[in-house]
Amino acid sequence: MTAQELIQIEILCSNYDLEISFVRDLQVIGLIEIHQLEETEFMHVERLSEFEKMIRLHRELNVNPEGIDVIFNLLNKVQNLENDLNSAKNRLRLYENEDL
Repeated sequence: MTAQELIQIEILCSNYDLEISFVRDLQVIGLIEIHQLEETEFMHVERLSEFEKMIRLHRELNVNPEGIDVIFNLLNKVQNLENDLNSAKNRLRLYENEDL
């Protein structure tokens, strides 16, 4: 893990005007992973887009961290179902093409 892959939680909270308690609540639920190096807490930069979605859900829709967890779980299930459907469609096309 290099410093370029991490962003400091304190800076995130300052830039997004967040309370650290919101970030810690997301961590307790398991939505984000916080790494501690020496005395400073960090988050992976690659998780920033998901974190921004969580912030928007919280601010724009007034969704609490538990609700954000439910929404992300449902979105994950929808994505898995879409993947399964696409896989089934591809297999069906394969059998349809064999009949021609």
